Amino acid sequence: MAFVQCSGLKKTYTVGDEEVKALDNVSLTVEKGDFIAICGPSGSGKSTLANVIGGLDQPDEGSVMVDGIDLAKAKDKALSEYRNSHIGFVFQSFNLQAHESALENVISPLTIGGVGKKKERRERGMKALERVGLSDRASHKPTQLSGGQRQRVAIARALVNDPQLIIADEPTGNLDSSRGADVINELKRLNAEGITLIIITHDASVAAQAKRIIEIRDGKISEKAGAQ
Repeated sequence: MAFVQCSGLKKTYTVGDEEVKALDNVSLTVEKGDFIAICGPSGSGKSTLANVIGGLDQPDEGSVMVDGIDLAKAKDKALSEYRNSHIGFVFQSFNLQAHESALENVISPLTIGGVGKKKERRERGMKALERVGLSDRASHKPTQLSGGQRQRVAIARALVNDPQLIIADEPTGNLDSSRGADVINELKRLNAEGITLIIITHDASVAAQAKRIIEIRDGKISEKAGAQ
């Protein structure tokens, strides 16, 4: 069975007097260990699709099965547990707490979720930082890190719960081309280790790194060849 199976997804938003079809009968299959890029212009529905797969939003119609869980029918508590146990999120704006160290930011999902004791959380956080090459920056605040380093801290935070799937929404959007390439290479390395990766991007050069490219426009999707 596919790791992610979306069938007939529909999602409509009302903007002023206008109804916008963010998802218009979308069906999509993602295999475990896949690396897909979802691309399209602003307002095309790409973030809505990612949010539905990530359990941050639910469709008006259709089903979305992830690892056997039907997210379209799940209640808030089940969705929260799903996000904590299955998904790592990486965002364009990093979403780091300025007053916390890199390590404190990384372990925040464990702290908020009450996972383990303090020593265990710190050990898991250090391992996550080691995976992205930043264990020597554990005590640094975000203001003491470069943009690329801050995004790698965000990736470490996404890894701390040992997710099966990472969803990265415009992960290079606030970075220059060199640092953006470093972040994409880091995500590709994690994908090579077996983590399923979905990147939301409007950057064609980023999308070209993926194994599959899903284009979305006006809530409808099409697929084109990705990297071999």
